[in-house]
Amino acid sequence: AALQFPIGETRLASFRNPVVGPNDGPTSNLPCWVRRIDQDRFQVFAINCAHLGCPVRWFPQSNLFMCPCHGGAYYADGSRASGPPERGLFEYPWRLDRQELWVQAKEMPTPGALAAAAGARKPSCAS
Repeated sequence: AALQFPIGETRLASFRNPVVGPNDGPTSNLPCWVRRIDQDRFQVFAINCAHLGCPVRWFPQSNLFMCPCHGGAYYADGSRASGPPERGLFEYPWRLDRQELWVQAKEMPTPGALAAAAGARKPSCAS
């Protein structure tokens, strides 16, 4: 329920991945960060750093998301603050239906998938 997200706070949550395989089980529950801006406005972020995909953590004391792997930092609105990431956190579309927050996710945008979509060559091992 939307009430579990107080206005002005960011909390860790999860949603069911709409792209699942028959053996995914609990791994199909994906974590996300939910920021409630006001009564009817939210932001829902992937937990993965835009640099190499490490999970970011929320630090309410500084109002920043921080990546422990390479020092990437993001502001509360998900935009890039500093470090190696070239862009902000991925933001999922969402909808509010009868005070239930629904994440409208598709496939998770991994760095490899983003590169492929941009027409870049995927990294490969030399044989």
